[in-house]
Amino acid sequence: MAASPAAHGTQAHPALDALIQRAAARADKPVIAVVYPCEAQALSACQDIVKANIATLALVGPATRIRELGASLKLDLGSMTLVDTPDDPKAAAQRAAEMVRDGSATVLMKGSLHTDELMAVLVSRDAGLRTSRRISHVFYFSLPRYDKPLMLADCVVNIAPDLPTKRDIVQNAIDLAHALSISAPKVGILSATESVNPAIPGTLDAAALCKMADRGQLTGGIIDGPLAFDNAISAEAARIKGIASPVAGQPDILIAPNLETGNTLYKSFVYLGGAECAGLVLGARVPVVLTSRADSAYARLASAALGVLAAR
Repeated sequence: MAASPAAHGTQAHPALDALIQRAAARADKPVIAVVYPCEAQALSACQDIVKANIATLALVGPATRIRELGASLKLDLGSMTLVDTPDDPKAAAQRAAEMVRDGSATVLMKGSLHTDELMAVLVSRDAGLRTSRRISHVFYFSLPRYDKPLMLADCVVNIAPDLPTKRDIVQNAIDLAHALSISAPKVGILSATESVNPAIPGTLDAAALCKMADRGQLTGGIIDGPLAFDNAISAEAARIKGIASPVAGQPDILIAPNLETGNTLYKSFVYLGGAECAGLVLGARVPVVLTSRADSAYARLASAALGVLAAR
């Protein structure tokens, strides 16, 4: 089993520990294709995944370079399959996409290539990874001052999503919640205010999303909005403002109106709120673990576990 978060010098995060333990308990270990793991952080994360027993790994990239890096870091790559490609991130991403198409990989994970290099393959029609859904990203947080895990979307992929894109962002997040055994997740659609205001487009989208849920165009969750952040997260704030909401004070999922808002909120949770998180790209044929160079080793491991649990 991998080290606990305390071993990494951080406080305990039982929600993320539970992800890792649940992934390790899966009898059918998914194959994670790690795309171009050619830097120390990326390759060390692979060893952490194997030690935690949450997946089988295929390292997709220049095999000789990966072996040499592993030897220099004194890592044991013996249980991992090396899938040799030219020393080119695009070639590694394309080979990983082929593995998804032929069924030999059920999760993708970013190694040391740039995010846009992997995303270009994900959204390419030729790669065969697209579905009818828009691709979106979800963070899964353990927050010290919130009594259950909290998901937040989209902080990474969609910059200024229109209403159809927001519909897919919400549905992707709800589907992930179902995969995590949250049967009826409570979804708060965030804006600057809880009132519908034509001058604030996010409030109009929030109201439309709620009506779409009423008409069965969004399914599987309890959706309310627009909600300002205070009355989304605090039942007392909602009470003071006279807001009657099935979501206020107890959301499982928060939907940001745009990437700037979502990304700022995500980093505020981590850097000021003491949160730790796992992250995942959804809406493609398989889950995609899209970690950042600034992520801790523990966050990388938890993200891989989240991908394992989301894999069908």
